[in-house]
Amino acid sequence: MSFRISGLSAGEFATFFGMADAELAANNACRVVADRHPGFPCRVSLIDAQPGERLLLVNYEHLAVASPYRSCYAIYVRESARDAHLGVNEIPPVLRHRLLSLRAFSRAGMLLDADIAEGASLAGALERLLASPLVAYLHVHNARPGCFAARVDRA
Repeated sequence: MSFRISGLSAGEFATFFGMADAELAANNACRVVADRHPGFPCRVSLIDAQPGERLLLVNYEHLAVASPYRSCYAIYVRESARDAHLGVNEIPPVLRHRLLSLRAFSRAGMLLDADIAEGASLAGALERLLASPLVAYLHVHNARPGCFAARVDRA
């Protein structure tokens, strides 16, 4: 089963970058500077920020569905982020070295299955979850902090 991993669109966060710190705070966001690598995974470019890079830490609704699984959490977006354009079955480096939580959802936004996988074995886990015709898409989260990492669809 072929898959495609996608990040978020940089356009969704453009207005945040022009905000003053007080405006960011009013929107449940703040500016941060990466102080280590890895550790600040950008959800747009799907790469880890380098030390010294500026990012936004924002509360993002990654599962905006009308179901009990509707969900939001903190994510990082690099100030210089460009949309990721990954090939079919391509695993971005930001996912390759982390323990990941995988969640399979129906078209109605209901959780159908879940698993964990080390980044090195992610492809097989994605293919297994996507094998069910009831699964519409997957969400990948960093297992330890719990933040949304990427979306996965059939290619």
